[in-house]
Order: sequence, then structure tokens, then C-alpha cells
Amino acid sequence: MTHFFKRLSWLAPLPLLAGCEAVVLRPSGDIAARQAELLVQSTLLMLIIIVPVMALTVWFAWRYRASNRQATYNPDWDHSTKLELVIWAIPLLIIVCLGALTWVGTHLLDPYRPLDRIDAQTPVSNQQPLQVQVVAMDWKWLFIYPEQGVASVNELAVPVDRPVQFTLTATSVMNAFYIPAMAGMIYAMPGMQTTLHGVFNEAGEYQGLASHYSGHGFSGMRFKAHALDGAGFDSWVAQAADSGETLDRARYLELEKPSENVAPMAFAPVDPQLFSRVVNMCVEDGRMCMAEMMAYDAQGGLGLPGIANVTVLAEAGRGTPRPVLGLPPFQVTGICTVEELDRMLASAAPAESTPRDMSPLRGRALEAPQGILGRNLIPNRLTQTTPPAGADQNL
Repeated sequence: MTHFFKRLSWLAPLPLLAGCEAVVLRPSGDIAARQAELLVQSTLLMLIIIVPVMALTVWFAWRYRASNRQATYNPDWDHSTKLELVIWAIPLLIIVCLGALTWVGTHLLDPYRPLDRIDAQTPVSNQQPLQVQVVAMDWKWLFIYPEQGVASVNELAVPVDRPVQFTLTATSVMNAFYIPAMAGMIYAMPGMQTTLHGVFNEAGEYQGLASHYSGHGFSGMRFKAHALDGAGFDSWVAQAADSGETLDRARYLELEKPSENVAPMAFAPVDPQLFSRVVNMCVEDGRMCMAEMMAYDAQGGLGLPGIANVTVLAEAGRGTPRPVLGLPPFQVTGICTVEELDRMLASAAPAESTPRDMSPLRGRALEAPQGILGRNLIPNRLTQTTPPAGADQNL
């Protein structure tokens, strides 16, 4: 008996697992519940093959062991049509079923797809989703509520049974936003905007985290997601509005600096253009937004003159420098047209002995595109102050 209990002693730590919550298989949101159903259904389909194979492996090893003289010995056997049919047909049917299940689930649970129901019995009808803008930083999460005019760090609050639309971006490296009890995971990337829809069906406090390694402070990128009733959410918003700390561009640039294990904090009011500027990488003063660059490209582009008018962004306290295509971080401060550059190059053909003019080029009367982030973000006359080290001014 003592020997029997010694054999079972390795099972002693198993009761400790009773304190673990299988949140992925028992979520509190409809989208996460449907994902759990998809996971269980796919697993059961695969077990139709896995379980018989594992069982037959043990049975064959026992049946055809060397000491079993009762087993049939047939060294010349090499083919069975019936056996081949079973071996190939059943797995093929399982693959077809898995493919159909995955195709349907992928479209129904697309993170960009607006919710069609609150739960299995309640359709969405005309209920508008709550807008939450999410910024993944080093190493914390910023949540902006544009409709309520408040923001929070490492703390999320949403109403129960109301669809939530997350729009996400990042400041420096790719990250992954994940609330297992609410919805699936989605990536947040700098210079891009992704979307995730979800809903909570049960009130409570849930865990949110970064599920993609992003550097030294990654382990501290966790936050509490509060699912509240209507009155509780209004109270949380009112409390955030009384924080007394404004989240403008200057405060954001301070918040953007890398920090670890940041305690929850709230802000109000919030710059209404802040999230758009974060996505377009132009929170810093004097930096051209990506939307402006794309607007210029849509109008024909700037050509090579844009390369000849850059200055290194190296001042302290200007936020996180963002390298482009492996080059040192830079910002555009002067633009000249292609015609101006051609006239400058054609105005004189310097002799080989004449040193090249390295003075900076200067833009003249180049209008900014309209309607970018609601207004012009750069002046009509841009000039360059300092050329980058090693840059050829006569490109």
C-alpha cells in the first residue's frame, strides 16, 4: 500500500490547479464565448483522428509483441484497399469539416466586423458602440474615450451589454491587445490603425494584457478591465473627468517616454486630435503628418527635392524618435518644387575646380493640403535650417 501511495505522490500538486480560472473557455463576452465554441469544436474534430491513432498504437504494440505467438505473422502482406480507404477518407472528411468551420468562424468573428448581437438571445438593433481609442506605449496602455472627453492609463471601463469598438495604434514597436474574457487578440502597430469589436455580458473585473513581447517592461503591460452597469460607468467617467490633469500634446510626449509598472491614472480634458496625430506620427511640433505626405503623393508627389530637405530630430524631450527605412529619425522642415530644383541645377554648370554650393535649399510658396486632421498643420512657407550630416544638397 505504501508503494502504491508513493507512485501517486506526483499527483499531489494537481489540487493547486483548482485555483486557476479557465477564462478562455469560460469567458464573459459573446465574442470570446463564440471563439471558445470554435476552439472546442475544432479540438473535438481533431480528436476523432487523434484518439483512435493513439489507442491503436498501444493496441498494435501489445498485439504484435514478440512474445505473443497467437498474433498473425504475414511478412508478405503489403496492401489493403479497405484499410487505405479508411486511412485516407476519414482524415480527408475531418479536414473538410475543419476548413468549413474555420472559414465560417473567420468571417463571423472578424475583429473588424461590427457586432450583430449582444448575446445569443439579444440582437444589437440600433445600439451605437462605445468608441475607445487605444495606444500601446512602452510599457503601458493609454485608453482615450473621445465621446466622453476623458482618458486613462492602465485602466479600462466599459458598460455591460453595450458593443465596444476599439481603434488601436502603437508608439514605437508592434504590440498585441488582449482581454481574454471579452474578445480575441489584435495587433497594434505604429503608423497604422487596427480595429476590434467586443462586448461584456457580465459585470466584473477582468484582466487585460499585452500578449506580444515588446521589450524590457513587457511583463508590466497589464491592466484591469471593468465591466460596469450604466450608472457605474457614468460614475467612472465623472471620476476621471475630475482628475484635473489635461492630456494635451505636451503631456502626451512626457507620457510616451518608456516607463514600467505604471499605476492607473486619468486625464480630462483630452486633445480631440491626439489619437489622429499619434497614428500619423506627428504629435511633435513641426513634424509633417503621414496624412499630409500621402496627400502630397496623391497630388503628384514631391520627387527627390523632399530628400534634400530634411533635418535630424535629435532634441531631447521631443518624444520617441521614429526611424524610417533604417535611416536616422528625421523631420521635413523645407520643401522645394521639382521645377525650382531643375532651375537651380541648370542655372550654372560649375567647373570641376569650383566647390559645390552646400547651402541649404529653401522652399517657396508651397501650399499645404487641405482637410488633414481638420486643419492645416504646417505653414505655407517651410524652410530648412540645418542639413543632415552627409546629405547632398544638390540631389
